[in-house]
Amino acid sequence: MTRRPVADFLRFTRGERWVHKTTAILMTICLATAAILYIDPLSRITGHRAFVEWIHVIAGIGLPIPFIVGLLSKAFRADAQRLNRFTRTDWRWLRSRTRRRDRLPVGKFNAGQKLNANFQLGGILVMLGTGTIMRFANHWPVYLRTGATFVHDWLAYGLLAVVVGHIVMANRDPDALRGMRTGYVPAAWAKREHAAWAEREHAAWVAREQARAKATDAS
Repeated sequence: MTRRPVADFLRFTRGERWVHKTTAILMTICLATAAILYIDPLSRITGHRAFVEWIHVIAGIGLPIPFIVGLLSKAFRADAQRLNRFTRTDWRWLRSRTRRRDRLPVGKFNAGQKLNANFQLGGILVMLGTGTIMRFANHWPVYLRTGATFVHDWLAYGLLAVVVGHIVMANRDPDALRGMRTGYVPAAWAKREHAAWAEREHAAWVAREQARAKATDAS
């Protein structure tokens, strides 16, 4: 296998990229089918409302599955732990209006990415719960059905806004997008945007190279 130069850092493994891609596909299906179900002109153009509803339900049930499967990956579990922890640098990052110029020692994920990931995961679980109540409405009291419908509908708007914002921000940063597409990011980008993580990655790369050199000399 061709070794990558130190100019490239491995940011996401193949398994992590699969989780992201699969979740993105399922989320897109959920949002698209929700639009068809709730916007009358789209509903009339598309037709087959029962079929669209069935696709929406199946995609919604499937949304947590990539995350659950991803937990089998050590790299994914490590990233999930990083996303679930706020550091002092994260709070400074949020408060700073000149965060890019300040060159804060950000880890693998900045505070915005952590908030986005946690909001989306929490949103998926809440949507699954409220959607289940709506789908099997006869098994629940009226007040729960009413509340579930209200939360489900308004949270869908929130998720749509966050997803659109996430896509816009990703497309503004080609190097970050490349990291999700290929797994690798330029070292220069990592040092600029995620200095603390880049420092650890560089140290690990040096250690691996030294170990390889020793092994070669020994043989």
